[in-house]
Order: sequence, then C-alpha cells, then structure tokens
Amino acid sequence: MSSGAWIEQFPGNLTWSNAALVTKGMAPYGAVALGEIDEVCERLKARQGEADAWQEEWCAMARRLERAADAAASEGRQLTAGNTYLRAGMYYFTGERFVVPGEKKREIGRKALQCQHAGLERRYPNIERVEVPYENTTLPALFMKAPGPSGPAPTVVVFDGMDNCKEMSVLFAGLEFARRGFHTLAIDGPGQGESLRLRGLYARHDYEVPGTAAYEYVARRREVDPRKVVIMGYSFGGYYASRIAAFERRYCAGVAMSALHWDLAGWQREVKRRHETDPKTTPQSTFHFRWIMGAEDVDAGIERAERFSLAGVAQKISCPFLIVHAEDDKVVPVASAHKLFDAVGASRKSLKILTAEDGSTYHAQADNRQVGIDCIADWIVANL
Repeated sequence: MSSGAWIEQFPGNLTWSNAALVTKGMAPYGAVALGEIDEVCERLKARQGEADAWQEEWCAMARRLERAADAAASEGRQLTAGNTYLRAGMYYFTGERFVVPGEKKREIGRKALQCQHAGLERRYPNIERVEVPYENTTLPALFMKAPGPSGPAPTVVVFDGMDNCKEMSVLFAGLEFARRGFHTLAIDGPGQGESLRLRGLYARHDYEVPGTAAYEYVARRREVDPRKVVIMGYSFGGYYASRIAAFERRYCAGVAMSALHWDLAGWQREVKRRHETDPKTTPQSTFHFRWIMGAEDVDAGIERAERFSLAGVAQKISCPFLIVHAEDDKVVPVASAHKLFDAVGASRKSLKILTAEDGSTYHAQADNRQVGIDCIADWIVANL
C-alpha cells in the first residue's frame, strides 16, 4: 500500500522519514506541534546531503522554543511555559538522534531532558520523577498517578524501545492508562533514554534484572496493588517485556507493543549490509545499535546481539500476554509477531494485528499511537 507523506516525509529516505514520524506521533499529546515539524522538515528537504543538517535544524527550533518558554516562565505564565518547554525538549531529543556518541550528543541529550522535565512538572503535577534501585546504582523513571483510585490500584511498568524515552511513553501510554485508573511507571532501562545518555548504562539481554528492579520499586508504593502490576515494552521493548514476563513471575500480565526480530543478530547483519549499499533504506544510523550495546564497533554489537533471543524463553511466559503488531510493519515483519505468539507458553495469550482499517500500519503504532494504546488498555481491563 502507499504510505503517503505522513509516513514518508522524505521519499526514499527511510532513516529521516522514520525519525520524523516518531516525532509527529507525539502531536496528540501536546509534546510537539505539526506546524513546527513541517517548518523544520521543509528546510531539511533541501539539505539531505549535509551531515549536520538534521541536528542543526531540529536544535534551532528547540532553542527558539526554549527561549520563548524561559520568557513565559519569567513572566509567571507557567502553563504556557510548560507547553513550550515540552516541545523544545522533544525537538532536542529528535535533533540528538543522528549525532555520533560523544560530548555533543550528551549535551543535546541533557538539554532535551532539562526541557522535557521543565514541561512535565508544569503541565502534569501527577507525574513524579523517581529513581529505581538497580544493582549498585539507580534507573531514572517517571511515575504517573491515576487521578481516580483511592486505594491500591493496577500499575503498568513501561520500558522504552531503542529510539525512545520515558518522557515520551509517560504521555502516549501513561495518559490513557491514567484515564482507565492505572498508574504508570515509565522507566529508562539500560540502553535507553537517560540511562544510556547521561549514565552510561548499556543494553543487556537478561532484562529480567531491571524488570525485577522495576517491579520491586512499584510494589513498595502504597498506591500500587502488587498483585496487579503489568509489564509492557514497545518496539525493542517488545523483546524486553517478553523476557521479563518469562522470568519475573510477579508481574500479573505482559504486553509487547510490537514483537522484535526473532534473530536480532541477523537483523543487525542486514542493517550493516544496507548501510554498505544504500544507507537510506534503514531506520537506523550507522552507530546507534553499537552505541546502545556499548560496543566498540558494528561487528562487536552484532556479536552481543546473538544473546538477544526469545528462543527457549517465550515458552516460559505463563501470565496472560498480549502482542500488538502492524500488518504492514516495515521495521519488524509481521511474521515475527506470529512467531512470538506461537512460542508464548501462556494459556491466555492474544495477538492483535492492526491494519489500515484499524488506523495504524506502522511499527509500534508510531503513525497512530492512540490505536495501539487503546487496544492495550482495553486488553488490560479485560485480563486483570
């Protein structure tokens, strides 16, 4: 099917189009503005051959908004400042995406978090910044309280994907879950968001370790019913949520908002091949995967990916489990979702394949997050 300009902002350039779509997907939550995105993308269309263009244009928009937010805050217009800081933070995060790891990337990532948090604290007083004890350190997280419950309530722990952050998922997932009476812990695990950018914590295949840390944190909170804690991950987090559900049995249910490739190393070998032949046909930069893995080069990253497999693991999942995947997913083929569903050992398992008629055709519902989250929230209500 034809994708149209919403999905393919830069025809023939999947790398930039995918990144732009992830940013556009935050529009329903007030974290970006479509007019501002259009302004940036129009300038970028003429600069696709320039290495620094992406970072320069997105960060220029972010700085413009940050100045406006600072002015509003200084004049006491805190809610307006909050809106504007949120958008500035999202654009800094988008601009950082194709900057090679180093001090410049860290600084842009730091600015993104600073602005996002300045926005969230002004707009959402029910969000609390927390630290989750993990091994000899902590993992940064955001806890969104649902406004309704008077006693301990169900809670969803959400781990990000490869290209996202807790400041995104606390909005696109947490806001809907709060309406349903669920609390949300949006967390940057190892290899994700703030944990990767500012703390140097790299991805690990045995994600039940941070998964257990997250469970034990929320279970200690008086607002949380420890018998009704759901584990969820989206995109790359679809692997993490599956792994956690298999080994941390205290979660009462699990959700993979998109399955991941069954053979992660094979996928990364294909990404490497595309980078060598036609780099615009992959959504990843040349360095992103090795960066989250903490590997010195692409081959070392691929070697580490060999351990990221659900073979022999998915069968251990015994809690109710949901997989949501797009039929026309170009990042992770829909066959991976069917393979994961067949392998899951739980007697209560569900597979929802979303189509154009449902309103989403893209990976992890980046084209229409609400469709995926509504599906997930409805399933949680039915299965708790």
